[in-house]
Amino acid sequence: MNFNLTQIPDRNLKPRTNGITMVMDKGLSIPEVHNFLSVSGPHVDIVKLGFGTSFVTPNLREKIEVYQSYNIPIYFGGTLFEAFLVRNQFNDYIAVCKDYGIEYMEVSDGSITIPHAEKCGYIEKLTKHGTILSEVGSKDAAHIIPPYKWIELMRAELNAGATYVIAEAREAGNVGIYRGSGEVREGLVQEILTQIPGEKILWEAPQKAQQLYFIELLGCNVNLGNIAPTEMISLEAMRVGLRGDTFSLFLNKEEA
Repeated sequence: MNFNLTQIPDRNLKPRTNGITMVMDKGLSIPEVHNFLSVSGPHVDIVKLGFGTSFVTPNLREKIEVYQSYNIPIYFGGTLFEAFLVRNQFNDYIAVCKDYGIEYMEVSDGSITIPHAEKCGYIEKLTKHGTILSEVGSKDAAHIIPPYKWIELMRAELNAGATYVIAEAREAGNVGIYRGSGEVREGLVQEILTQIPGEKILWEAPQKAQQLYFIELLGCNVNLGNIAPTEMISLEAMRVGLRGDTFSLFLNKEEA
């Protein structure tokens, strides 16, 4: 850090397995990626090329190579996986990931229906090719999954070989673990945590209030995802108690 402050919580160091931040790139240009990483690179753990943007992104290979030059893993959004799958192109998806040097893969079923045993089968197959993140939850706000089912799905996908399970929220943070207003379904989250280890869950939390909720609940080393590139430094400051929302969270007032 740039100077010394006492009573700053200990952030796990990179490469870390807990306390990770996943940034969602929805179409940054190559110069924008360079600029973004020049400031935020030390704090970014994983980058997702959102939904199917990688299909239409010019100079995709060069862009991926910029991220890789910073030793930041990158992966294609789960929607792209589903797009390949629904077209019976699962092996083509694997080939594309290999061609672009993609070693992280997301398995999701937010846009199409996949029998769960079949989804777990895809996770098992892909573990031979890379690190797997599996997403649980629907992108359909009308599809409400009860807590016991979230737990059942997450446990099965971790057992199938997923390194992390992603709690679905979409890019806006208004479905899945959130209500349409963006409010956290607190009972759901807390019930999930009674059965699934927090360090194995990547909570999609694009909104500041959502990030704050999870930092207050699970501490500075909670796994958070779908963070906008422009919010990366703000989030890291909030994680360590240097934003108004968390200013007193880690402060021992008797020592201050």
